[in-house]
This record gives sequence, structure tokens and C-alpha cells, in this order.
Amino acid sequence: MSKLHIRKNDTVIVLAGEDKGKKGKVLKVLVEEQRAIVEGINMVSKSTKPSAKNPQGGIIKQEAPIHISNLSLIDPKSGKATRVSVKREGKNVVRIAKKSGEEIK
Repeated sequence: MSKLHIRKNDTVIVLAGEDKGKKGKVLKVLVEEQRAIVEGINMVSKSTKPSAKNPQGGIIKQEAPIHISNLSLIDPKSGKATRVSVKREGKNVVRIAKKSGEEIK
């Protein structure tokens, strides 16, 4: 299992696919599949039966996972896509944007 450069609550931009150029917040990271669910990205229609939670049933729109390789973190300073470097400060690990050198929170 490899480490991923994207974490939950990061703001990312889509590099490839139908939603190319769109930005969104990472809701969930699926490490085993190397995929992430991003808010408002890769929307699919899903048919649902009526239930207590959704008494009407019908078709709902929801986010589908997108591969990590199609996502890039957004630089906190410039707002553009950037690569990530990892710096260790004692026991703490800090992610740094390659473009500006800013720390990614």
C-alpha cells in the first residue's frame, strides 16, 4: 500500500476527464483503490428504491470516485495546480507546495 499525496479536506483540481479544470474539496480518500471522492466532481445518476430515508425513491445524483492520478493539489498562494514535497521536522511531517514553497495545511 503506497502513500498518497492527497488527503481528506484538501482542495484539488481535476487534470483529466469530463470534469477537467474543475476545483473541489476531497470528501473521502479510498487508499486501496487509489481513488478519491471530490465534492461536485464525477457526478453519476443512481436509481434508488423508496426507503425511510428517501420515501420518494427515484434517481439521485451523487459523486463517484475519481483516480488520484487525475487530481492535483491547489497551491495555497497562487491557486494553481502544484506538485507536493514532503519535509520531516522531527516527528512532524509537513507537505510543501513545489510552486510557491508554501506549507499545505
